Amino acid sequence: MQRIPESELIINHRGAIYHLDLRPEELAHTIITVGDPDRVALVSRHFDRVEYQRQHREFVTHTGYIGQKRVSVVSTGIGPDNIDIVLNELDALVNIDLESRTIKPEHTLLNIIRVGTSGALQADIPVDSYVVSTHGLGIDNLLNFYRHEENDGEKQLLQAFVTQTQLNSGISQPYISAASASLMKHFAGDGFYPGITVTCPGFYGPQGRVLRLGLSNPGLIDRLTEFSFGQHRITNFEMETSGIYGLGKMLGHHCLSLSTIVANRVVKEFSKDGSAAVQQLIVKTLEVVSGL
Repeated sequence: MQRIPESELIINHRGAIYHLDLRPEELAHTIITVGDPDRVALVSRHFDRVEYQRQHREFVTHTGYIGQKRVSVVSTGIGPDNIDIVLNELDALVNIDLESRTIKPEHTLLNIIRVGTSGALQADIPVDSYVVSTHGLGIDNLLNFYRHEENDGEKQLLQAFVTQTQLNSGISQPYISAASASLMKHFAGDGFYPGITVTCPGFYGPQGRVLRLGLSNPGLIDRLTEFSFGQHRITNFEMETSGIYGLGKMLGHHCLSLSTIVANRVVKEFSKDGSAAVQQLIVKTLEVVSGL
């Protein structure tokens, strides 16, 4: 088995993987990711007991139990570049022997559920509601650095997206990955709007916001809102889902993204109490997770 060099897989002085500062025994196989480091404690306060707490930079991890179910909650920070770090390091913790620096012969599967915030791209999806992402569609370029391939259904969706929006010209080559069906079935209905989530590489221009700079694609929101393919439509956009879905699929994990809608970009509304809506989503998610 080929050894992974020190420059490629960085292990710190306590034998933990570098950015997350976690050792394998400190990570559960069911993981909730949140963007905001302060949100980790909002999740773990619902645990019956907390076993480990680690922090390095913006990456905070609490691992503990809900009843007999062992769960980790990990903050990713914002953006697809951070997702590249978090997904690769979570996988390395369970599928690479950190001492020998070799890939383990048997694959360990993780269940990874993102609980985040997002902006709706459809007028009928109100603020303080919830979206479950059937697909993550990336216009952020992350997966184009990896060898990846869409299945036939994903290819058809992607081709329709490129044809209708023309957003592959001068930005990036879009990519798409579907959610884990085994996780998504637990959130079908139950107040969740299903749809495609677009992942952007930034918060302002990449999401069509104008402050002092002009935009190269001023019609971005309209193009995304108007997209349709069969029963599929784009429900929302944010900055992490496509990376989680794409890397998760390639690494052999089950991934799902759940979003609280804090803004509706079509009707120009913003939540008056987004924190309360996020807290409700955390509780709903943990109820499901405890039974997985």
